[in-house]
Amino acid sequence: MLKKAVLLSMLLSALSPDALAAPSPLAVATAEHARNAYAGKVVDTLAGLVAFNTVADPQVPFERNPAHLGFKAYLKKEAHRLGFDYRDDGYVVVIGHGRGRERVGVITHGDVQPVDPAKWRQSPFRLDRTSEPGLLLGRGTEDDKGPIATALYAMKAIKDRKVPLRKRIELYVYMAEESDWAPLEAYLKTHTPPQVNITLDAEYPAVTAEKGWGLLSVAVPLGTAPSAPPDGAVLTSFAGGFFDSQIPEDASAVIDGASVELEQAIRTRAAAQPGMRYTFQRSGQRLTVEAQGVSAHSSKPEDGVNAIAMLADALAGQTWRGTPAAAMVHFLNDLVGTGLYGEKFGEAAYRDEFMGPMTVAPVVLKEAEGALRLNINLRRPRGKPAPLLEGQFKAAFDAWKARQGNVVAGATLVTQLGEPWVQNDAPQLPVLLDVFSHYTGIADAKPVSIGGGTNSRLFPNAVSFGPSMPGAVYTGHSEHEFISEKQLLLNLRMYTAVLVELAR
Repeated sequence: MLKKAVLLSMLLSALSPDALAAPSPLAVATAEHARNAYAGKVVDTLAGLVAFNTVADPQVPFERNPAHLGFKAYLKKEAHRLGFDYRDDGYVVVIGHGRGRERVGVITHGDVQPVDPAKWRQSPFRLDRTSEPGLLLGRGTEDDKGPIATALYAMKAIKDRKVPLRKRIELYVYMAEESDWAPLEAYLKTHTPPQVNITLDAEYPAVTAEKGWGLLSVAVPLGTAPSAPPDGAVLTSFAGGFFDSQIPEDASAVIDGASVELEQAIRTRAAAQPGMRYTFQRSGQRLTVEAQGVSAHSSKPEDGVNAIAMLADALAGQTWRGTPAAAMVHFLNDLVGTGLYGEKFGEAAYRDEFMGPMTVAPVVLKEAEGALRLNINLRRPRGKPAPLLEGQFKAAFDAWKARQGNVVAGATLVTQLGEPWVQNDAPQLPVLLDVFSHYTGIADAKPVSIGGGTNSRLFPNAVSFGPSMPGAVYTGHSEHEFISEKQLLLNLRMYTAVLVELAR
């Protein structure tokens, strides 16, 4: 049967270019074997991967972190059980199949972002197969442990079918993608990566451009004695957010001297906001307002509802004075707003025809190091030099400070701007697009750009391929991360077919 498939594949390769639009019969047959043989096994392996809390712990060095060491030990066991070679290079694990001077790399990561267990029906580090039928919930299911599991069984199906390979397949699992790229950059200075690579950490059909990650940090010094306006209301506290790569789901404010009329005005503005939930608690003249939005990956702010920005908007009916919290409410409403693209931030907003607009999202607001500090996450496309953009942010900030007067005289703005990345020449791109079109029925698939940053930019000839479908909400980094069983198995088939085509 295998010989017939190989002969048919060779025959098709001699036909017209139109005949090459579909994957070869060998690739299709191997992909079907992967699904039929391993639909249950891939979920079981995913459950094993999710069980390890591989969030970076600043108090425990990576090489001594028991969760990371346990995760790598589990990968080693799975690799040997499936018949692959395994190499532990510290922060990087390499799982390989086949031989050859030429290699195809599959780039993934085993670490995950922080999580709030209180927001999950079951532990986020236990694969939840029952709470929402058809969905597999858990931290890392989409970003990026689901892709690791599917890549392993794609390689296993290729091994089962004894597919003749000209190139070696290597699965790379990096253990600090979410927190620190320096160890991977150092590793690639002494390790020669594969000649062609696919990264399983983004979207379909194929990602050939990524926006540059950036951060604006605004600080207003603490210690100013609150001064009440004539109506007596003082905004004493304003906080929200969890980490810089998540659209904040929670924010809160505390108002001393809050009248019933002021509370009603805030309630009225809050009620007009779509996707938000508010809780109001009163103790005498102290009013606490709790805002809940929808968390999302900060590279896709359109998938979430930003609790920090929305709460600032709900408080906008009052002129607040005399506290860092008051200054921060005005800063957010004046220069950020509830939009996504920085249109209020002076002349900073811009867009690229292919990569889309720069996104601007407040992500963390808290007291630290003697100041109330706000982090604003940026994802910037090509088209504007970093020094020009930095100057535009500073000009808008300085103008805002001048309008506010002495109240914010000590406020500061610090800017970090990463560079956009574009892959202009990836030889595997036609294969990825053809496989995607074959399995999804989406004709004439084209490469896309994303707001996120993946390790594609560190590997030669790298293009991201899934695991998220175009137009779908990406759940990685959210407090409701999942991958559907249907998508997991579709990914398994597509990854198998792609690896057959690229390695044979």
